[in-house]
Amino acid sequence: MDPLTALRELAMQGELDRITESGGEFHFGSSDWSFPCTAATAFRCKTGGFYTLDALVFFLRHYSLRHTDYLQSATQHQVPAVTFPDRKPLLDYLFGHTSASASIAVSLAPSAPAPAPLAPSSFDEYRPEDDPAHPQTQVSLDTADYVSMIRALERPLKDRDALLEAKNRDFYAVYLASTKREDERNRAEAHQRKDGLVAKTRISGRSNDDRANDKAGLAVTTGSALGAVPKQVVRVKGVPIIMVPSASQTLITIYNVRDFLEDGIYVPSDVKAKAMKGSRPDCVTVQKKLSRDRAAAVGAYEVRDKPSALKADDWDRVVAVFVLGKEWQFKDWPFKDHFEIFNKVLGFFMRFEDDSVESAKVVKQWNVKIISISKNKRHQDRAAALEVWDRLEEFMRSRSH
Repeated sequence: MDPLTALRELAMQGELDRITESGGEFHFGSSDWSFPCTAATAFRCKTGGFYTLDALVFFLRHYSLRHTDYLQSATQHQVPAVTFPDRKPLLDYLFGHTSASASIAVSLAPSAPAPAPLAPSSFDEYRPEDDPAHPQTQVSLDTADYVSMIRALERPLKDRDALLEAKNRDFYAVYLASTKREDERNRAEAHQRKDGLVAKTRISGRSNDDRANDKAGLAVTTGSALGAVPKQVVRVKGVPIIMVPSASQTLITIYNVRDFLEDGIYVPSDVKAKAMKGSRPDCVTVQKKLSRDRAAAVGAYEVRDKPSALKADDWDRVVAVFVLGKEWQFKDWPFKDHFEIFNKVLGFFMRFEDDSVESAKVVKQWNVKIISISKNKRHQDRAAALEVWDRLEEFMRSRSH
């Protein structure tokens, strides 16, 4: 009896567990049937060659696995694997669902040389050059020299070095775009320095004309420092002042107010304080750059956080305040209560949008505008800063009348 027939009989009887292995041979139950483990069976692989007995026994014991898992297991055990196209016809024949199969050799003469078994492989692939008995092997040997000649003439189209060289690619446009952005940044910084110089001149009263204008109560305009026609005249003696809390538990402080109002970006106060290495400024000049109206001018504002440092005439220049939500914030203010404060000064309260309602419980009783920002979405900060500037401009216009 040949190995395939003996294996089929036990498979049909459901007695595969009676197949034992010893001494490089498979023993089939209590019968005298025993075959070498690597003996070739009569079942031909669709890609060529014949399956060995150990390949079929291993497959019958693991066919319930997914094919990819089965291939990995066969590789680990160094057993030839059954290809995916052969799974169903092989199972149907071994379990008796079909009585014959086109993949079974009709006869294997005893005198004929044994068919070449499949070599163990981790891939579901048959390669003729690995099978010396396959007729294509001789053709492969004959063409080996031609293949080596072809490979000798091959030239790789791309490698790592070729990709880095970036041949036939023009990055000049990228260079121009980068230099253009750099030029625009330099021009913006130059304008900022010029606006800052104008603001400092106004604050220090270095110009005799400015002193005369301040004493006469002339206007500091919201017009451009470069000479644009002012859109509204605000009669304030000197540069307007915005007050911020000196406490660290508030969102807007003397450290980060410039980033928020000028650039529309919220930076935590502790981060800015560390960057400034602990040097606390007494006064910060803020330029009005953000506006929904592109023709709006750049105006200068002082930002301070020490009410006790203000003189009596400085209070006439206070136009806005960022509140902490605590009454003690106004203990050094020259007003009797917060009703008088927010009747003369525009109030803002900054909070995170997911903060509890209790954080703004006191503030809701005051005449202040609550501005909410996100803890993580920094691209939304600009809209919040624009809302502050819009309110401030409207308040300054009403104050001018």
